[in-house]
Amino acid sequence: MPSRIEHSTTFPYPFDQVLAAFTSESALRQRLDDIGGKDAELLSHEKSASTISYRMRQGIPGEKLPSVVSKVHSGDLHVERDQQWQVAGETASGTATANVTGVPGAITARSELTPQGGGTALRITGEVKVNVPLIGGKIERTIAENVGQLLDRESQHVAETLGKDG
Repeated sequence: MPSRIEHSTTFPYPFDQVLAAFTSESALRQRLDDIGGKDAELLSHEKSASTISYRMRQGIPGEKLPSVVSKVHSGDLHVERDQQWQVAGETASGTATANVTGVPGAITARSELTPQGGGTALRITGEVKVNVPLIGGKIERTIAENVGQLLDRESQHVAETLGKDG
């Protein structure tokens, strides 16, 4: 059974500012420089009137991998994430998929960014599925925990950036 990912946070800033802090090319590059990990890179970024799509790579050095992951993957681990946002007025709905090098499985998520009170709320739900007999569930839980920590760091980075710029 896949492991769940749930993340939510509220920012005391308007929707447009929060959306830009999460999706603009310059903000993504800065976030990857600051917290992206080994070999982090923005691989693509496209924006139209109602859609924003990007692909990024983030890395974890092999020596920092949990032992359960090291059992199926040696060396550095890279996560490639594809994110698409649909923007309609002051609501943005997103989908994301991510693959982890050397680990058979995938991460999928849905995101929603909406006004809330005088600020903006972000809600992300998803799941991690790893197809490895016997230890797949342990790996899923480990990856889900690490994704949750990454989402927390990304939200904190966005809040700090908006606090400086805001």
